[in-house]
Amino acid sequence: MIKTLLQQVKQYKTAALLTPVFIMLEVVLDVLIPFVTAKLIDYGINAGHMPSVIKYGVIMIIMAFLSMMAAIMAGRYASYASSGFACNLRDAMYKNIQRFAFSDIDKYSTSGLVTRMTTDVTNLQNAFQQIIRTSVRAPFNLLSSIVMCFVISPDLSLIFIVASIVLGVILALIISKVSKMFALVFKQYDVLNGVVQENVSGIRVVKAFVREDHENAKFWSAAKRLYDLNVKAESLMALNRPLMNMVVYGCIIAISWFGAQFVIAGNLTTGQLTSLFTYVMSILMSLMMLSMIFVTITQSLASGQRVAQVINEIPDIVNPENALTEIPDGSIDFNHVHFAYKGGSGEYALSDIDLHIASGESIGVIGGTGSGKSSLINMVSRLYDASKGEVLIGGNNVNTYDLEVLRDNVAVVLQKNVLFTGTILDNLRWGDENATLEQCREACRVACADEFIMEMPDGYMTRIEQGGTNVSGGQKQRLCIARALLKKPKIIVLDDSTSACDNTTDARIRAALRDNLPEMTKIIISQRISSIKDCDRILVLDDGKTAGFDSHANLLKTCRIYQEICAIQEQAGGDFDKPLKERKEAQS
Repeated sequence: MIKTLLQQVKQYKTAALLTPVFIMLEVVLDVLIPFVTAKLIDYGINAGHMPSVIKYGVIMIIMAFLSMMAAIMAGRYASYASSGFACNLRDAMYKNIQRFAFSDIDKYSTSGLVTRMTTDVTNLQNAFQQIIRTSVRAPFNLLSSIVMCFVISPDLSLIFIVASIVLGVILALIISKVSKMFALVFKQYDVLNGVVQENVSGIRVVKAFVREDHENAKFWSAAKRLYDLNVKAESLMALNRPLMNMVVYGCIIAISWFGAQFVIAGNLTTGQLTSLFTYVMSILMSLMMLSMIFVTITQSLASGQRVAQVINEIPDIVNPENALTEIPDGSIDFNHVHFAYKGGSGEYALSDIDLHIASGESIGVIGGTGSGKSSLINMVSRLYDASKGEVLIGGNNVNTYDLEVLRDNVAVVLQKNVLFTGTILDNLRWGDENATLEQCREACRVACADEFIMEMPDGYMTRIEQGGTNVSGGQKQRLCIARALLKKPKIIVLDDSTSACDNTTDARIRAALRDNLPEMTKIIISQRISSIKDCDRILVLDDGKTAGFDSHANLLKTCRIYQEICAIQEQAGGDFDKPLKERKEAQS
């Protein structure tokens, strides 16, 4: 973990190294000032010697000025280094997240990743600044003050040694218990952020079903759990300060008692005793700073482990060595493919799928919920890898292709696709950043989107709000289809991506794809028979297995499940999207 985090200091190493240098210079000057003060008292004030007062006074002023300048430079470099460190951490996490396969995303919740990139990184930023600044100043100041105490009076200095050992044992016991609690605190932050994210993204549904009270109760439950964990951890940490004060004030009382006897006996001067009290306060401040450092580092240990875990995560799917950079055609072959989700029940979502699709074919896919439709198409663009068997595109295993080349040639349009803030033209150019306006219009004409775009006041320069809230579901789907077409892929997968369109628009889109892009392999996943019946062949999935793979006419003769689907859809209000058992019960 430590090595991973320190690697992100990168270009800020110089600033990180200069900070403790200036800190140590500041501490040396601060520690020497009381020593000079003792000289001023003993040789100037008590002796009534004005030149000595002026001499030591000028020396103290110069030292104070240099100490101030050193502190300013240390603060500047510390801020520069810690802010840059945090920026590099977020950048490293974000870049690795972009490389994650779907199986890696499944491992981390979205809210968990957000917490790691915000709260956890902020904790590490604060800890890093304290490490290069306060954690250098506090122990160095503590040791320097104790050394000066030994120079003045070795006998009295033994008090500090005993006190430091006692305090160190107390801090170690507290931190050992609190560190585990802070690990739970940050996990609860993930839960809390998840509740907030889910509620905000689904606020329309919450209001439509008048579930505000339910959501408030759910949020309160998560917040209360976080509150309880924080109180428990902070209550233990709160013991740190009074115990530290008790030890330090004990030192002051002991020094006052024994110091007074030493002055009376002539073994210690008044100036030296005054300096000892100054060093006692310096030691007190150092111990207070060390206490704060321990709290921060204890909190940041859990954050550091969580951040390092994301940075070090090796994606399940990576580019192969000597990857192929050209896909010959859009043919697809599934050779006895089995697939199971990692971290799931272990059961196969797809079992022994053996399909062979020619380039340019139009393939329909239908099946009930949980039949494996999405799992099947996710393997085509290698968002997931097959557990057994192999998937071929253009005659080559998908694992041999460069990922960027593969995904540029396999365009996937989901039912719930995403539009980004910006103009319609900006969104379309996600498919091809160099596409001309005319190329964008041509893609939109095929996707039946040009007609409604041109009716908008600003046409293709119309601004899309965050999440595409200012366009309808059907319009959003058509824009996403046009965006995919601009990639000029060899294979396009429409995953129920016309579900929000009416039957007429759906038919027009399919006809346009068939007439304008005959060489492109088209896989259409739909719950409507009308959307796929004109495909060359239709794949019927049931419980992760192939129940039929033929033309519409032949499936009506040979596939019982397909017959049931057609029969149910012919009935008013029929719902075929149910498991086979429920479909049988509905018919009986």
